[in-house]
Amino acid sequence: MTDVRTHKATQWLGRFGMTCYGVVHLLVAWLALQVVFGESEQADQKGAVGSLAETPLGPVLLWALAIGLLAYAVWQILMIVNGYTWVEKGKKRFLRKFGAGSRAFVAAGLGITAIQIATGSGGGGSSNQATQEWTAKLMAQPFGPWLVGIVALVILGVAVAAIRRGVKKKFLEDLNEAQLPNAAKPLGVAGHSVKGVAYGIIGILVGIAAINAEPGQAAGLDGALKTLQAQTFGSVLLFLVALGFAAYGVYSFAAARAHKG
Repeated sequence: MTDVRTHKATQWLGRFGMTCYGVVHLLVAWLALQVVFGESEQADQKGAVGSLAETPLGPVLLWALAIGLLAYAVWQILMIVNGYTWVEKGKKRFLRKFGAGSRAFVAAGLGITAIQIATGSGGGGSSNQATQEWTAKLMAQPFGPWLVGIVALVILGVAVAAIRRGVKKKFLEDLNEAQLPNAAKPLGVAGHSVKGVAYGIIGILVGIAAINAEPGQAAGLDGALKTLQAQTFGSVLLFLVALGFAAYGVYSFAAARAHKG
């Protein structure tokens, strides 16, 4: 099988998609800042995508974003199938591909949401609602609370991996550093670490829902950020998280050009 990296069209689509993925993070950062200053009630990826609909070029931007995010999802799937050849086989390559799978899932979901909003067929609601809905469905199954608990542990695992990837600069292993601006490195550290913290809060909230067998206590990114805001000095913490998401967005632009895949 030919290495996915040799397909120029796939590389172009992947890089365009990664740029769109970065745009979503910048929009999340902007919404989080609006929550800090009391000008918005929703700060998550779905809200970020939906915010484009309010601009004069809303439909055009939504379709461009949808194409980019779906292209990014396809790129990540191809990376799972035949990518990360520069990483030694075994646990390390498996974890890289697991990460690619989670990014593909998120990007595909956001792409579909963008299409739904662009066509007026849905896509509304917050990540909290979506999280509570799937938690309730899972909770209704045999051993439901245990299943939700396992999901919580997986989310916490992703959170720890993201923080580790940022703090130890593991993300540099997937990039051609010669093509990466020096400023992108600290942005990558901050972006990955802050995303890890946000995922960690989501994992904790889902875990609490599992323990109490109460789906309504689960929450997505919107709920995680508002939980953070409710703490002592919460507005300051949320402001710093917004900067972290913005950092990841800018980092994504540079990483799109420098990625090995």
